[in-house]
Amino acid sequence: MNKTDKDLLLRLGAGDSIKAICEDAGLTRAEFDQWWTAQTTSRVPSMEGTRTASDLSGKVEIARDEWGVPHILAETDDDLFFGYGYATAQDRLWQLDYYRRKARGRLSEVIGPSGIEIDTVSHTIGLECTAQENLARFPEKTKRRLQAYTDGINAFMEESRSNLPIEFDLLGYEPHEWTPLDSVATWQEFRWYLTGRLPIIAIPDLAKRTLGEGALLDDFITGEAEDESIVPKGSYSPSRTGEVPVGEVVGDPDEGIGSNNWVVSGSKSTSGAPMVASDPHIAFGAVSCWYEVHLSGPDINVAGAGYVGVPGVVFGRNETLAWGVTNNICSQRDIYREQEDPDRPGHFRFDDEWRPAKNETVEIAVKGEDARTITITRTHNGPIVDELLPEPLRTTDKVSARWLGTGFGDEITCMLDLAAAGNCDEAKEALRDWIVPTWSYVFGDVEGHIGYQAVGRIPIREQWNREYRPGWDPAHQWRGLIPYDALPALSDPAEGYARSANNRTAPEDYPYPLSGTWSSGHRALRIRQMLEEQEQFSREDFARMQTDTLSMRAVEVLPSLVETLKRSSDPRVLEAAGFLDEWNGRMDVDEVGASIFELFFAEFTTAVAAERFSGDVVPLVAGAISGYAVRLLGNDETGGSPPRNETVVTSMLRAIDILTERLGPEMAEWRWGRIHKIALNHLLSDRGDLSDLLKRGGQPVGGNGITVSNTGFDPNYLASIGANWRHNADLADDPPGLWAVDATGQSGHPGSLHYGDQLTEWLAGRHHYLPLDNERARAQAAHTLTLSPG
Repeated sequence: MNKTDKDLLLRLGAGDSIKAICEDAGLTRAEFDQWWTAQTTSRVPSMEGTRTASDLSGKVEIARDEWGVPHILAETDDDLFFGYGYATAQDRLWQLDYYRRKARGRLSEVIGPSGIEIDTVSHTIGLECTAQENLARFPEKTKRRLQAYTDGINAFMEESRSNLPIEFDLLGYEPHEWTPLDSVATWQEFRWYLTGRLPIIAIPDLAKRTLGEGALLDDFITGEAEDESIVPKGSYSPSRTGEVPVGEVVGDPDEGIGSNNWVVSGSKSTSGAPMVASDPHIAFGAVSCWYEVHLSGPDINVAGAGYVGVPGVVFGRNETLAWGVTNNICSQRDIYREQEDPDRPGHFRFDDEWRPAKNETVEIAVKGEDARTITITRTHNGPIVDELLPEPLRTTDKVSARWLGTGFGDEITCMLDLAAAGNCDEAKEALRDWIVPTWSYVFGDVEGHIGYQAVGRIPIREQWNREYRPGWDPAHQWRGLIPYDALPALSDPAEGYARSANNRTAPEDYPYPLSGTWSSGHRALRIRQMLEEQEQFSREDFARMQTDTLSMRAVEVLPSLVETLKRSSDPRVLEAAGFLDEWNGRMDVDEVGASIFELFFAEFTTAVAAERFSGDVVPLVAGAISGYAVRLLGNDETGGSPPRNETVVTSMLRAIDILTERLGPEMAEWRWGRIHKIALNHLLSDRGDLSDLLKRGGQPVGGNGITVSNTGFDPNYLASIGANWRHNADLADDPPGLWAVDATGQSGHPGSLHYGDQLTEWLAGRHHYLPLDNERARAQAAHTLTLSPG
């Protein structure tokens, strides 16, 4: 790369506009576009030919299908995981580096001040430290696979030093060698992302301080369709057995995140064998956090999706077993309000004594600026986390957080063991030592069995609440952990199916406190409806279910809402009521009622929140009280002022004003797809014109945050989070395989044909096939790269 190219890329990475760059370089926009295309396409690695690697003992084939998905075939496990790391680095080298920096608190040194907050979280929670401690305790077999995966990443990294992914040149740095610790830290950060979520506790605490205790507070913090549980009443023992002491498992520790899954037995499938479906709901991006792969070696033959940087398969199937995953959302952290000794700062009360805290000073390197120094205070409960909370939720009190993830956990070994499990019982046993996060697995096997298993350990609390706890009160300390065999589970349920969608795990009479902060039960309710409304299902039926857009919230509130709106004398409100009256509740792209309802509901929750709260906390509270808002829409009064009907009409008028401004005055043209479009932003999209060069998406998309076809939205109503990968599996398939689709594509290179190429298929609800048969994988390969010892 010549100096001119390097300088232009650095200017783009610094946020300079394309117009300014063209003017200074004497380029037309057409010439710039031609240059950019050449820069991006030239960095796409070759997927064919032969390479040699000294770390290999035998040949590794990386046979990629028409979507660029690799089938990695090897004769030893070490070589297999070397190939896994090599292929991942071919497609996602910069993403790998970004993830490890985010996990280890080193993002600011390459992206500048915008990374300081992320780095502060990493250091405060202690992600790298815990990862180091965990890695040291992993079994040797897991360490070998981590090392082989690491060697594969580094082999490709060294090959590409002179032609790195374009993000490295945009930011002006080169990656250092990958280590096994990078993989473990990357997983540790993902654990925190799924289970930390401190505002989920801080918002109810704010509500309690504002509203006081009582029925109104209960209404505010009670969700939607909360009686829709995963395991039914009567499917568990009513008594407790063998509580596990916290220390024995985790040592002495210093929501739209969601998913759908379901499984049916052979009696409910057209093939006569169990079928599994699963789709995780994670923030959309130009490059997926998932890496689709088929791994075939002497001990493993599995296809599915792994988390980038971690050598396992999270969702998938092998020759005899298929599984899907959702976030269980049982609380694995607490926030404590601390009492500091006024005479001895740094000492915090516990019971009748003052315990000294530990202070740790960390220096954060910042690109283009002086390093920042932060001081982390760790109390007997955990680190002080005041500054990790959104500004409107902070108080004058010091608060600390205790998180189960700061103790030992080895989910990587669990995932590797699951990939080799032969049936549902072996799958459940493989997951026995899973600690964080709490997940809901469904399984089906070729023997005809199906099942459900909640995994992840849950602290046993004498008192369960969703507010801050008194950090000085021993009664609010964790008593132990719910034992694995006492977690909710199902084996061959009589209904012939099991499903989960981040909903309540078990009814309230479950013998252990599950401490859930569950999502709306509407998706779970809708999945149950669909599973019960027909006798048998095909794979095509499962694909249709995954793209179902019926809003159960709308179905619940439309009758009373329309009745209220029809009492208005405002012609615009009456016209909107007419569209809602004719609407079927489906969030399809061509539905006008969908647009009106969604914007109305957003305005209504904001209005309800504003009646009791003020300032910057209103949007935060509004996003957390949908259950309360739904119940209000069925009642005569809000319980406050102004009256419910007035609030409904005023909220509708605000929604009409917004839609008029954005889509024009003709209400018949307010189709949901005109405002709700999928947003696939790149991690560098916030830098000048890089967004236009790196992002993908922009197409109309159906669904919303509570439909099975999950596409939650941001303040601009763009679909920013949702089902970013889907799969389903029929255990009768011969040869065995997996049907899957990504919302983006396999490659992280903007110049690759596989950068975002699956989006059209995803929007249409279509899947592609990943066979577990090696000969079929070879036969359908569009490109094959062979790695040989040397």
